Amino acid sequence: MIKNLFFMLVVAAVGAGCSTNAITGRSQMKLLPEAELQQMAVSEYQTFLSSNKVVASSNNRDAEMVNRVGQRIINAVNTFYKQNNLSGDLSGYKWETRLVQSNEANAWCMPGGKIVVYTGLLPITQNEAALANVMGHEVSHALFGHTNERMSQTIAAQYGTNILDAFMANKTSNGMRQVFGTAVGLGSQVGILAFSRKQELEADHYGMIWAAMAGYNPEEAIGLWQRMQAQAQGSRPPEFLSTHPGPERRIEQLRKFMPEAMKYYRPVGK
Repeated sequence: MIKNLFFMLVVAAVGAGCSTNAITGRSQMKLLPEAELQQMAVSEYQTFLSSNKVVASSNNRDAEMVNRVGQRIINAVNTFYKQNNLSGDLSGYKWETRLVQSNEANAWCMPGGKIVVYTGLLPITQNEAALANVMGHEVSHALFGHTNERMSQTIAAQYGTNILDAFMANKTSNGMRQVFGTAVGLGSQVGILAFSRKQELEADHYGMIWAAMAGYNPEEAIGLWQRMQAQAQGSRPPEFLSTHPGPERRIEQLRKFMPEAMKYYRPVGK
């Protein structure tokens, strides 16, 4: 009886936190206050910058490029949201873009618009348009509340009906910071990982649109993931145990998204 009651309470809490994304049309479980996540992101972002080497854009062409691409992507997002009467959804966003010295091939965007690109990614992107597709992808994660969604799943599994109280009480703890940083841990259930792959394809889809609106050829996303596939060959786990789609499936999906993205493509200067 008690077990059944607990289950019903958890279901009720999850149901109360479900909402439909105005752009993707997908129902999402987002139990955490977005404003709190954005506040937490500012703190974690400052901590990250203080412990890593930021490449100054004043005398570095790569940093200049990253900032330029970032600003064009941001402008595209603002335009899209305005055209769709959704500018209010960008409330609280204070965009920043930084290039950080690291051999890791990575990039991310925190809730609220803090974007970081690692120098180790640039040899793989190879050109500005491919970089735009990556940055558009990462920005989509922030815009669509994927961090909130992933954290909600993780925290719900850990805390049950005390989801919000646990978050508010422990948002500065090491455990909560780890949940924020990883969103979905290695020990998560395969079902959660599969859902995460949906998020990745969602970010691919709209990342190409932001890149196209910013004046960058979305077709460069294909070459990018072919290079990623070549680099990762033999070293990646089976797709069902990965938070990212396999490169072959990803490229297949990118080709399906391409006709829509090309409708938004206007080369820079035209």
